[in-house]
Amino acid sequence: MPRHPVAMLMAAQIMAVATASAAMAAPEASTPAAVPAPPVRPYAPVTDAMLRNPDPADWLMWRRTFNSWGFSPLDQITPANVGQLRLAWSRPLPVGGYEGTPLVHDGVMYIVESNDRIEAVDAATGELIWRFQRKYPSDFKGGDTKRNIAIFGDLLISTSADGAVYAVDARTGKPAWESQVTDYHTQQGGPSSGPIVAGGKVISGRACSVSGGPEACVMVANDALTGKELWRTHTMPKPGEPGDESWGGIPWEKRVTVGTWMPPSYDPELNMIYFGTSIASPAPKIMLAGNDKSYLNMTSTLALDADTGRIVWHYQHVKDYWDFDHTFERILIDTEVAPDPQAVAWINPRLKPGERRQVLTGIPGKTGIIYTLDRRTGEFLWARATVRQNVVSSIDGATGKVTNNPAAEFTAPDQALDICPAFTGGKNWTAGAYSPRTHLMYMPLQNICSVVTSAGPKTGEGLIGMAIDYTAVMAPGETNVGTIQAISAVTGRTIWKFQQRAGTMSLVDTGGGVLFGGDAVGMFQALDDRTGRPLWHVNLSAPLSGFPITYAVGGRQYVAAGTGGSPEASGLGRMTPEYQPAAGSVLYVFVLP
Repeated sequence: MPRHPVAMLMAAQIMAVATASAAMAAPEASTPAAVPAPPVRPYAPVTDAMLRNPDPADWLMWRRTFNSWGFSPLDQITPANVGQLRLAWSRPLPVGGYEGTPLVHDGVMYIVESNDRIEAVDAATGELIWRFQRKYPSDFKGGDTKRNIAIFGDLLISTSADGAVYAVDARTGKPAWESQVTDYHTQQGGPSSGPIVAGGKVISGRACSVSGGPEACVMVANDALTGKELWRTHTMPKPGEPGDESWGGIPWEKRVTVGTWMPPSYDPELNMIYFGTSIASPAPKIMLAGNDKSYLNMTSTLALDADTGRIVWHYQHVKDYWDFDHTFERILIDTEVAPDPQAVAWINPRLKPGERRQVLTGIPGKTGIIYTLDRRTGEFLWARATVRQNVVSSIDGATGKVTNNPAAEFTAPDQALDICPAFTGGKNWTAGAYSPRTHLMYMPLQNICSVVTSAGPKTGEGLIGMAIDYTAVMAPGETNVGTIQAISAVTGRTIWKFQQRAGTMSLVDTGGGVLFGGDAVGMFQALDDRTGRPLWHVNLSAPLSGFPITYAVGGRQYVAAGTGGSPEASGLGRMTPEYQPAAGSVLYVFVLP
């Protein structure tokens, strides 16, 4: 990428800050719950009404709003002045990975960090207010990277690596309540993401590992004020339940890894929670109950009644053989539905011109396929690919039924298949954004394929318990790993495309018309959200694995971005060996002069 003088000067300043920060000793895991005693600060308890319609200055949840837009109405930063952004402050984060989303409320930023650590800082200066470090049981040897926490009332609420959901006081960092959801001794696979709070309920999912068994694959609601469990719903049918036949008689204890490891979306009007699910293991279904079974509710969207946890409807996006999880953000929009047949491959023939729907849309999984569904009923409306893919051969527009490409399904051990996209995904958990100004979805995508091999005598057991091995390769004809596409939520057309050599990471859009995002090798940049024109960039030296946000304090708009390692950034980075990013975890905050 080109460099300009402002960015080069800022990069030098940032490197000096980062170097000094790295020399500071990281706090030990036994840091007390609140150090030092925090000063008294004004604090307005967060209500359900505030979560539904947040103050533009605040960032109160993972994608800011229940509809997962990743959009802020703040408009102080524009294409005309974004080039003047400068570093306001930065903070070193614990050694290790970072995939977090800071929250901001009443001028305080809450930084979610790995291994269940939370820091509260002054959002204008970065000055520490308090620090909380959860203590794990003495026999628990895990720990994890956490992508988000929730805020409600005067509480910050999170899910822990050892299977609990817990709350701390947002004013002081002191523990408030804790409730155990899974037993880390027998139900491994903790949450890599935190909860949302919907209607006073803490809604959370679990990753559920191969060794954790089916009881770990649950979606759970807890009372936000007390922690009392209100309901829990398994992602898979038990023997004798509706859908059991889709598992072909596989015993309950062998039904594993259909996890919900990203935060859900929520529609307060319909009172529905929308989760996405992951693969059923092993990936080659010849090693499970056969290629003719569908394995409910693998790689699906699940719509749950928020009051009861009952699954109202489900939609399966693909029958998965390649660990192509579909757990990513579901964008909720009320929109005209007018897919362009020149751009959209699969369309429901019952759609009427000019018809408006309450839709669930976006790219929910690694295939890179956009799916637009009626979020009230789950009815299929339209779908199209955004990157090269060879795993879905067709989708019946009338029914929404997805048909796999038979050539992409494993039929024997030690079988090597050329699969697009790659294990890292045409899209992954790195989040896109939607703007109500432009009616465009902005998606961070990757142009990578892979050779995927089923487990067997020659291959061995494969990686991460999925019974497959894989080697990434560039998609045919591509030299750029990363791309950002701006796609009309109405027509499905790609309006503009930004290509770059490095893999792309999460995005956030703003009312000022500026789209911010980072990449896997350390570049943080701004694009014009109507045209894709590059406006500004700065090299932060390490992967932008955190979710960027924007907020305001004292009438000034800030933009925050966190660097740190993640498996996805590492995988993308291997495709661009000419870059040698650092491994530092730092939160950077920028502001106009």
